[in-house]
Amino acid sequence: MILESTITAQPDNILSGTDVAIASSLILINGLISWRMKLGLERQILWSSLRMTVQLTLLGLVLRQIFEMSHPLPVLALAAVMTVIAGVSAVHRINHRFPGIYVSAIISVWASSWLVTAVATLFVVRSDPWFSPQVVIPLVGMVLGNSLTGISLGMDRFLDELTRRRGEVEMMLSLGATRWEACQDVFAKAARIAMIPILNTMSVAGIVSLPGMMTGQLLAGASPTQAVQYQIVIMFVIAAAIAMGVILSLGFAFMRVTNKSHQIDWTSVRPTGS
Repeated sequence: MILESTITAQPDNILSGTDVAIASSLILINGLISWRMKLGLERQILWSSLRMTVQLTLLGLVLRQIFEMSHPLPVLALAAVMTVIAGVSAVHRINHRFPGIYVSAIISVWASSWLVTAVATLFVVRSDPWFSPQVVIPLVGMVLGNSLTGISLGMDRFLDELTRRRGEVEMMLSLGATRWEACQDVFAKAARIAMIPILNTMSVAGIVSLPGMMTGQLLAGASPTQAVQYQIVIMFVIAAAIAMGVILSLGFAFMRVTNKSHQIDWTSVRPTGS
């Protein structure tokens, strides 16, 4: 089992607090650039850095407890919390909203991410036990992080494009087109935009960049062959989750802003903050 053997491998060099502090100081480069170019990002850089550090530290403490308990309920509970946060975060990046958008995003990210993670865990990695936190939590985390980005890009593009092309869509409907025929092009373009980032990542993996998980496996002492095999599995799992999540979320959005009378409910599509 590639994942089990590599994830439990111990690195030769354990990072100390000093090592982390040295790496953390590199963020000053971002702050200096923002200050010199008057980008106004200094506070955001500081806040993001502090938030990331606190979140990861707390996560480390929580994972330590979950690893020690070795019980499915804490693993599933943490995965559920991560899923809800991912769904909410996806909506925060969208410029237009419709009623039920949070529920739609959460269901989309949950269904797609949990399904492909289950397939990878049960039939590819075959971890023992099936709820092994060392396997499930990292997998869910990677899949959720990528899925929420795809879902956010897709729904944002769909709602923006639909609003921008309102006249064209209404003309098609008035000429007898169904709601799907009127929105199909907008739907397809949104799906394409949402899937481009993962396709770009896959196309340059191993040539321009070494994916993060593969790098982590190598640093943990895994053989290059095992690290490569594991990364290939992860990339395909992530790509499948993004595709499923995007189609689900766009489907929810389409059904929410249209009706069975083949009309667009423009009042349901409103800009963020309105």
